[in-house]
Amino acid sequence: MRAVDPARADRLARVLRGLCRDVRCGEPLRRHTTFRIGGPADVLVVPRTADELRAVMTWLYASAEPFVVLGRGSNVLVSDRGVRGVVVKVGGGLDRVRWNGPRVVAEAGSGLPRLSFRAARRGLSGLEFAAGIPGSVGGGVVMNAGAHGHSLQEVVRAVRVVAPWGEATWPAQALEFGYRTSRLQRTSAVVVEVELELSPAPVEEVLERTRRWLQQRGATQPVRLPSSGCIFRNPPGDAAGRLVELSGAKGMREGGVEVSPLHGNYVVNTGGGRAEDVLRLVERVRERVRRTFGVELELEVQLVGEF
Repeated sequence: MRAVDPARADRLARVLRGLCRDVRCGEPLRRHTTFRIGGPADVLVVPRTADELRAVMTWLYASAEPFVVLGRGSNVLVSDRGVRGVVVKVGGGLDRVRWNGPRVVAEAGSGLPRLSFRAARRGLSGLEFAAGIPGSVGGGVVMNAGAHGHSLQEVVRAVRVVAPWGEATWPAQALEFGYRTSRLQRTSAVVVEVELELSPAPVEEVLERTRRWLQQRGATQPVRLPSSGCIFRNPPGDAAGRLVELSGAKGMREGGVEVSPLHGNYVVNTGGGRAEDVLRLVERVRERVRRTFGVELELEVQLVGEF
């Protein structure tokens, strides 16, 4: 990704302000990630409506400007050097939801926890597992987010995207879902809205299940400290957290970050953590697991920016 000098960033920002009200130069991305880590974006664009998102993306595609899409900032590690080019944040404002019986259409910036509880209160089952996932529905579909043995591919029916060739609706079968992956990770298309199909069920039953899974997450995962969520993908037939714990790596520290003493698959920011701290700690943990079990752990968190 080519560098953008300050003068060029200012020119980019002036153009983008004609398409979107919220455009910032040199914005620290630590303010926009759940890890609270990340250097500045040359230009940060925060569309507040679907029309703004469409206009921004159409211009970026046509001008061939480098860009990165950021949702609510979970499951990413942003470089300390930041991100060159344009960062498009899809979040607040892009969170409208349309309800039509069990069919739900949610804009890409809709938060998964709030959407899960809103569905439960309407007596709609299928999103209970998502109550503790601190991401957006758009970002969740891109990575096929999941918990408690469930994932979004179970309830997604279609996705509306904006792409270099225009807008399109992709049915679920075209999304090529897999474990923490989808076709959307391999294209430059950006999610605008997601259509879900849930199942009618007694309200109290759905709410009870949602609360129980949320309580379980709070008891077993370090929800009070900044993190990206799970740092490693689970290897086939096993759990990364189990391997980290049995290797003796829980509690290992590097700078301002540590492997959570509560859950081995979380690296938490204990204060002033940097991306370089995380990567050093990750390599130490991977080496410990490799030496103990002969298993090579793969990162689940996405690296964003200049590494």
